[in-house]
Amino acid sequence: MSTWTAKRFWKETTVTAQDDGFGVALDGRAVKTPAKAPFAVPSRALAQAIAAEWEAQEGEIRPETMPLTRAANAAIDKVASQHAEVAAYIAEYGGTDLLCYRATTPAVLAERQAQGWDPLLAWAKDRFGVVLNVTQGLLPVAQPEADLQVLRAHVAALTPFQLSALHDLVGITGSLILGLAVIEGHLQAESAFTLSRIDESFQAEEWGQDEEAHLADMVKKQALLDAERFWLLLHGK
Repeated sequence: MSTWTAKRFWKETTVTAQDDGFGVALDGRAVKTPAKAPFAVPSRALAQAIAAEWEAQEGEIRPETMPLTRAANAAIDKVASQHAEVAAYIAEYGGTDLLCYRATTPAVLAERQAQGWDPLLAWAKDRFGVVLNVTQGLLPVAQPEADLQVLRAHVAALTPFQLSALHDLVGITGSLILGLAVIEGHLQAESAFTLSRIDESFQAEEWGQDEEAHLADMVKKQALLDAERFWLLLHGK
């Protein structure tokens, strides 16, 4: 049984100015989201990049090659109507942030974690005034409620489009602090990915690299880079 796939049906892809931002049109017909909502993004730069994703489609339309379009659709169809829930979900990572859980042995791994993660926790203190507790091993460590409240308020103040980008930056790294560092311009996504994979890199050095796990990591890394690009274009960069 064959499955139906959408194919390119248009000749010209253009960016359109709208009252609520910028849209994309295919042969003059406005693109809509999967939920049939009007498609509009806040910046012309983002709209142009999304238009380029549509223009690059040849033959069958391949959504997996359109990460910016997908992120914008998610912001419009999902995040906008569930803003509080999405913000709370993202902020929850602050209570179990990857950077707070350290190895006890071997010493070389513990040292790598300290060298990579301590500066990020120091940055979070300077930027947000929060001090997160660090522990060794996997046992949960409680974080100061007042500091978590600060992080929640910061995340909740973001727009649906900003949350759409931060969602992937935090979810892929397992760290709210790493995600915030990227959107604040303190850290590039590639560096954030490397810092989030200190444990995995050490294990690969010790026992050899698992090819399947490596390929999965490369997919995650690209998704992280796409989220960073979405954020930058969202702000006209």
